[in-house]
Amino acid sequence: MPSLTARGIRKSFDRSAVLTDIDLDLPQGAFLALLGPSGCGKTTLLRLIAGLETADAGELRLDDRVVLSPRTFVAPEDRNLGMVFQSYALWPNMTVRGNVEFALKARRMAASDRRARVDAMLRTVGLTPHADRRPHELSGGQRQRVALARSLVLRPAMLLLDEPLANLDTHLRQQMLVEFRRLHAETGATFILVTHDQDEAMTVASHIAVMDGGRIQQIGTPETLYRRPATPMVARFIGHGATIPVQVTARRNDQCDVLLGSLPLTLPGRADPGAGWLCLHPDDLCPATGPGHFEAQVIAHSFRNGRHATLILPRIAGTDTLTLSLDEPLPPQSTIRVQITGGWIIGRDADPAPVQHADRMAMHA
Repeated sequence: MPSLTARGIRKSFDRSAVLTDIDLDLPQGAFLALLGPSGCGKTTLLRLIAGLETADAGELRLDDRVVLSPRTFVAPEDRNLGMVFQSYALWPNMTVRGNVEFALKARRMAASDRRARVDAMLRTVGLTPHADRRPHELSGGQRQRVALARSLVLRPAMLLLDEPLANLDTHLRQQMLVEFRRLHAETGATFILVTHDQDEAMTVASHIAVMDGGRIQQIGTPETLYRRPATPMVARFIGHGATIPVQVTARRNDQCDVLLGSLPLTLPGRADPGAGWLCLHPDDLCPATGPGHFEAQVIAHSFRNGRHATLILPRIAGTDTLTLSLDEPLPPQSTIRVQITGGWIIGRDADPAPVQHADRMAMHA
């Protein structure tokens, strides 16, 4: 299984930058999710890794082998990679077995060896009973398994997945995510998944690279990205988070003293004194039962995961809307007192997206 190293990768289309200064270090056998909103450059980066695109600058290595640089380009078929596309791209006139076997025939593998390897792969993905069916006779999840089997039968060192679950319903997506984790563990190959769905990424990936505007904002484990976001964009994108402006008054190792309006708080973080952001998730908030709270206006509510999810707007200028889990719903436009029980402080090196409301501050110590 190869490790992946990228240094200074840049790519433009029609003079418009798509990737800018991409640096990446991925260990062998990892499961990386390239995660971000549409147009952030994640699919272009995957295609560069696959050899389907060239770069304007930078270097890409698989293990110690340079496969992409200003002077080097290794063709896709010589990179020992497998790829599964969103469309699956199955041969409609071939059976399941024929689709899986096709690449082995192209490599002139002996018939007995081909048969044994295809049989083993069909058992692995649970398609042995459907070996003689054609793609139009299969469900969406089964066609997805055929595409996986076709790529994995070649025993690639790295498998690239380009939004492979986009055409499946929610139930099938959950089933296939479990299948991805199982196949990753069984094969030991390095997996790279492109997705805009953070729940998919958080479910299967050992590493996540959050991308925005052609740059990698942060790389880390799902827990690190959730608990310790490096930028406001990551804080808002991962785990349905939000940001609140604060003033950092002091820092002691991984603890910051901050002022949220006039309310003093001590919270985990790594921001130097000055303007900062408090990054919050729904589980960092609860209804206030005593002093040390802020007031917010109830915007709307829904019922999710057995709790009432209430959307609130803090009365703090420049603040995102927040989600608060409650046992009972509150009427819209009512006022609620909210207490902060967790969060992460970062420096204000970038501005969050504009908010639609900027009510006057109303803090209560």
